[in-house]
Amino acid sequence: METTKIKIAALQMAAEIGKIKANHQKLIKLLERNVKDNDLDLLILPEVWTVGWECSKFINSAEETNSSETIELLSSIAKKYSTYVLGGSFIEKEYKNYYNTCPVISPDGNLIAKYRKNHLFSYYGCEEGCYVKAGDNPVIVNIKGLKTGLTICYDIRFPEIYRAYRKAGADLIVNMAAWPMNRANHWLALTRARAVENQVFFAAITQSGRLSDGSLNLGHSIIYDYNGEILDEIKTGEGMIFAEISTAPMYKFREKCTVLNDIHKNYEVYIC
Repeated sequence: METTKIKIAALQMAAEIGKIKANHQKLIKLLERNVKDNDLDLLILPEVWTVGWECSKFINSAEETNSSETIELLSSIAKKYSTYVLGGSFIEKEYKNYYNTCPVISPDGNLIAKYRKNHLFSYYGCEEGCYVKAGDNPVIVNIKGLKTGLTICYDIRFPEIYRAYRKAGADLIVNMAAWPMNRANHWLALTRARAVENQVFFAAITQSGRLSDGSLNLGHSIIYDYNGEILDEIKTGEGMIFAEISTAPMYKFREKCTVLNDIHKNYEVYIC
């Protein structure tokens, strides 16, 4: 199997609630402080970094893909740094529907794919499902030969989507989130589990900062290897994490530990 080696980075930031232009400028400044030109292959951003996690602000912040200032900005960033960009997510409007959407931008600035969040979080006072519609399909994008599966936040609680990515050949899976501080143990357990059980590199990116109700985003972004080891992490505040991914040792590990071969065709449960 052909092997790949790429440099990836993930950006953690505290979005200002409802202030798209201010968040655009914050992104630019954080990148200028942390990234050298032409030193990245892939840049990953967190969920709804354009507007922050407040569902009531989603509709007013929505953008149509063809006229999106967010996509225009991400396109300029991709070209400036000669990198692919997984744009976290923004609120996308299509006809009368709204989606929590991750745009994928190539180094030449073109929009090459979109992933719409498949599972919407509507618990603990959040009402995401009242404002946006769920996407229908998982999406894999090819990043310089690295098959990369896309997920957003609440998707992490559904191992089925991650196993589907692994069966489809994913090398790296990404979860772009705005995860709360009060469920930190869930984030740490679930993200590492998704890496280990699927033998993939895993990038888990979440926002930091305070929300309108006074609660906090977790702000603990991590890049794991295929064995669940941490390659880089940032626990609080704003900044970036980096890792160089090589698929060669991962493929060797999979050859020695052929977990997927042990999956049963069905798991019928007998109730006694």
